[in-house]
Amino acid sequence: MRKSFLFTIAMIACCVVIIFLFRRCAYSRALDDLPLNEQVLMIFKEKGCVDCHSGTPNLPFYASFPLVGKTVHEDIETGYRAFNIDPVVATLEANGVPSEVALAKVEYTVTYGSMPPGKYKAAHWNSSLTREDKEILSAWIMENRQKYYSTGLAAPEFMNEPIQPMVDSLPVDPAKVFLGFELYHDMRLSKNNLVSCATCHPLDKAGVDHLQFSKGIYDQIGGINAPTVYNAAFNHAQFWDGRKADLAAQAGGPPFDGLEMGSESWEEIIEKLSKDPELVTQFDAIYPDGMTGDNIMNAIAEFEMTLITPNSRFDKYLKGDKNAITPEEAEGYALFKEFGCATCHVGQAMGGQSFEYFGILADYFGNREMPADREIIQIKDQGHYNATENEADLRYFKTPNLRNVALTPPYLHDGTIDNLTEATNVMLKYQVKKNASPEQVDKIVKFLHTLNGEYQGAPMAISED
Repeated sequence: MRKSFLFTIAMIACCVVIIFLFRRCAYSRALDDLPLNEQVLMIFKEKGCVDCHSGTPNLPFYASFPLVGKTVHEDIETGYRAFNIDPVVATLEANGVPSEVALAKVEYTVTYGSMPPGKYKAAHWNSSLTREDKEILSAWIMENRQKYYSTGLAAPEFMNEPIQPMVDSLPVDPAKVFLGFELYHDMRLSKNNLVSCATCHPLDKAGVDHLQFSKGIYDQIGGINAPTVYNAAFNHAQFWDGRKADLAAQAGGPPFDGLEMGSESWEEIIEKLSKDPELVTQFDAIYPDGMTGDNIMNAIAEFEMTLITPNSRFDKYLKGDKNAITPEEAEGYALFKEFGCATCHVGQAMGGQSFEYFGILADYFGNREMPADREIIQIKDQGHYNATENEADLRYFKTPNLRNVALTPPYLHDGTIDNLTEATNVMLKYQVKKNASPEQVDKIVKFLHTLNGEYQGAPMAISED
């Protein structure tokens, strides 16, 4: 009886193995017959990526089981918050351009084998990425990076990095830049003529006021930390919640915010500015329709296009100067990638390319100490939801860019952290769940200090005035 039982078990195991090998061979043959985008799409579907990282997940049969089902739903929620694959699938189906963040997140899985998790592999034997899968995904990542995101400045060995050296400049109209600079510093855009764009984003302070919450008109206090204006030109959307699509639209926000500049309309602002003959002459020389709200926003945006900070020590390193950063700083960059930081902080500005859920792995807002009597803070905590009113966007925030980050405390959207070491530990705890040693954190922080660039040929620094 015992021999018969063992024989039956062995036969079942053999059948399972044969089916597994047959499926793998069929899968491999099917991949070979497809274009690259379709190969990647097939991998995402066959390996179960779309089962968890989607707003419409494919729940396994055991998701309805007691105890196990609860874990399945929690894992799917975490997976979706970490990486929503739906836009990538839609892009592949349309033969479109994947985002830099999508490329970096897929690359992280290929490099570090972070997906699928062990629990999923135990129930889905065929879900692990094969060597062929990894080669296909790596080719797809490199092809898209080189075609759409390379600045052409990286040394050959760094051409496929998730972070690219920043370009020296962006194309602008000098006359508009000059006008935009004046408007950026013009307090007449505010109701009481005492607040300008530069009040909260002073250029000599790395583009921030170093306050937890900025002071606006009549010294009113806002509810979100002012992000740096430097390198904002590289953001895919503006403001922490992404409510404005570009720099021009962003420039039209603060003048009419009741807590910031408090003006009522463009007509009110233009009435004041039009009393300045020299300013009127500049507008008339540049814009056929003269001074308008749209043209004010356009000029400010054109000026902000010049606020980029290339030639950091890290840029020089990526361009091939191995001595531009120290061995410890280079180790910090390696850890920055290994711990998953470079899956969101990507591109030239090292951020600004996606909205990410804050508190993927722990309840940041539940653990945070913050005055409960200021409704504005609670509203700002809603993140991208404030722009879309879609519940799925609640507590998603635009990833801040990390260029010059050592010069722009305090940190996070709520300005609760005033040093890079603590900010790094918060990110490790709530976003990537890595148990980093103090020595490893120190190396990451040292790396972050290499990101200070140059503005108008001079090293970025904070004025002591």
